[in-house]
Amino acid sequence: MNFHIITIFPEVFEKYFEVGVLGRAQKEGKIKVNLYNLRDFSKDKHKKVDDTPYGGGPGMVMGIQPIFDCLESIKNKIKKDEESITDESIKTVLLSAKGKKFNQKKAGEYKKTKHLILICGRYEGVDERVAENLAQEEISIGEYVLSGGEIPAMTVIDAVSRLIPGVLGNADSLDSETYNEEMTDFPVYTKPDKFGEWEVPKVLLSGNHEEIAKWRKEKRK
Repeated sequence: MNFHIITIFPEVFEKYFEVGVLGRAQKEGKIKVNLYNLRDFSKDKHKKVDDTPYGGGPGMVMGIQPIFDCLESIKNKIKKDEESITDESIKTVLLSAKGKKFNQKKAGEYKKTKHLILICGRYEGVDERVAENLAQEEISIGEYVLSGGEIPAMTVIDAVSRLIPGVLGNADSLDSETYNEEMTDFPVYTKPDKFGEWEVPKVLLSGNHEEIAKWRKEKRK
């Protein structure tokens, strides 16, 4: 699967996608993360990508021109490299505080997309014409405000990548994953079985798989 991130801070992503599960997934070719510096597509001589909002108000707003040109460049390259690609295989998502909340179900939907383009908002917001005309969806990762869409983009890519076959080393991990059954996961413990006065529940040490499965089911919320 191919992820395309449009941002003014591409450098913040580099280390995150080099390590752990995502780093291994990239090395094995199961996912590919492409970074695009939005300033490279600005027509302003100072490479500005924002301006003051019409109607007045605080802060600056990201403009539509560099985002439009960046999207056109990405899509043209995809279509050039993959002649049989369809528009349905490319999804563009704007990450913003006012978008619909991202969840595990949405991650499952995105997994079916061959190319997922994520636009990282910044400043006071993004020109509304981007949400209205360029993005198929507007997504938020929670009911709070962040400085930009970079952390949400990492969140989306992490959640989606884990659902791609072969990305997780142990396929069983996905079967018992939190939220797969719309409830939280059961508590987990490891050695030592006693640490000070805190002990591991005895049922987990019993070797009785039926009783362990029953206990885990009861502990899910």
